[in-house]
Amino acid sequence: MLKSTNQPLSEAYSLALLDLDGVVYRGKNPVEHAAKNIRKAESLGMTVEYTTNNSSRLQAVVADQLKGFDLDVEPWQVITSSVVAARMVARAVPEGSKVFVLGAQHLREEVAKQGLEVVDSAEAQPVAAIQGWYPDMSWNEMAQIAYAVEHGATYFVTNRDLTIPRELGIAPGCGSMIMAVINATGVEPVSSAGKPESAMYDEARILAAHDDGEPVDKEQCLAIGDRLDTDIEAGNRGGYDSLAVLTGVTDPRELMFAPAYLRPTYIAKDLRGLNEPAPEVVHDEGAWLCRDAKARVDGDRLYVTDITSVDGLRAACCAMWAAADSGRDVSSVIVPEFRIS
Repeated sequence: MLKSTNQPLSEAYSLALLDLDGVVYRGKNPVEHAAKNIRKAESLGMTVEYTTNNSSRLQAVVADQLKGFDLDVEPWQVITSSVVAARMVARAVPEGSKVFVLGAQHLREEVAKQGLEVVDSAEAQPVAAIQGWYPDMSWNEMAQIAYAVEHGATYFVTNRDLTIPRELGIAPGCGSMIMAVINATGVEPVSSAGKPESAMYDEARILAAHDDGEPVDKEQCLAIGDRLDTDIEAGNRGGYDSLAVLTGVTDPRELMFAPAYLRPTYIAKDLRGLNEPAPEVVHDEGAWLCRDAKARVDGDRLYVTDITSVDGLRAACCAMWAAADSGRDVSSVIVPEFRIS
């Protein structure tokens, strides 16, 4: 069930792990209320890091984009899947090892920063191979990484997103390119740096280490995202509390029907919820109550007293989750359409 807090989330947690697209911006446009509330959270002492599966954009480029939204962001605060993947490989192979890198310049630079030798050919006999996404990827490059993996290079990837939104529509993402290598070699990657794996959050705790060098305690971290199947699942896999916002992909219906491994710790309409307490949702006489909103599953229908508020959605989610966890098949339950104002 959802947790509650007596203090704003930005005071209850010390490190925010913020997704970007759908949370802070949509494409080139800022999400309403995002920048103002990020600044407010920082003024209350919260450290903010930005986590993204995108492996092609340099940290400084992302930081500059965020500065354009009037946010004070240093490149180190941007945690890309290239940063995480390079560190992942460096921990798995000896210093100075040859690593085949298929990806954008950002990925190549991050691997080199780790004291590893970047190579472009399977004939160089790399001990590891790492695959990311970038738009100029060629068939020959795909073939070379397949050869390297086939010859024994340990296979790492930056993320397994099957699709990527582009200006003209939905295009094949890194995961689709990975499937081509798997089909050619029969070898699965040993690790993925991107969400829904929790490695990105784990790395962010290290990069935001205290003055004594100790990573931020996991219990003090809050993962924030708009996608249940990446941001929230990564939090659940890694044991992080999470906040789902409704400014991107996830909608109320998806939340109500979410299986346990995709359920967030908190729900908010947008990042204003970061600077507000999370209200308690309680069970009373067969119904779930969140302040003035009440929800209950009765027969084949979910009844909610307020379908215009996040409180109503919180109560509705707890009612549906409790029904599902009791062993009931909730797939046929008729739920109301929320219109959150």
